[in-house]
Amino acid sequence: MQYWLVKSEPGAYSWERFKKEGKTVWDGVRNYQARNNLKEMKKGNLVLFYHSNEGMAVQGIAKVSREFFQDPGTDDARWVSVELSYYQELKHPVSLQQMKADSILENIGLIRQSRLSVMPLKVEEFDRIISLGMG
Repeated sequence: MQYWLVKSEPGAYSWERFKKEGKTVWDGVRNYQARNNLKEMKKGNLVLFYHSNEGMAVQGIAKVSREFFQDPGTDDARWVSVELSYYQELKHPVSLQQMKADSILENIGLIRQSRLSVMPLKVEEFDRIISLGMG
């Protein structure tokens, strides 16, 4: 199993909207590293949903329900999307401040490559964020 984190500004696409809709096409990614990460996602992988700019916290968990396919927002074959489905809400959002203060999380991509919108997580990083959010 692989684990991931995706970022969205709440004004563009919020966790609340995602929960209500139940699934979404994760499209519009125009960074090669993030695109490569989308291509690595496998059906069933768990994905943390992070609000960027406002809120700045992991809100909940999604699951990859469809592996990469052509981004419907462009005819350019270089860009891909995945489909994410709602999986679980955290009891408490896990803030960027909390993650920065945690020695297990000090090297996650969210902190080291803060502009990247799709990133892998190590199992211990994923588990730690879940532990903080469910505690």
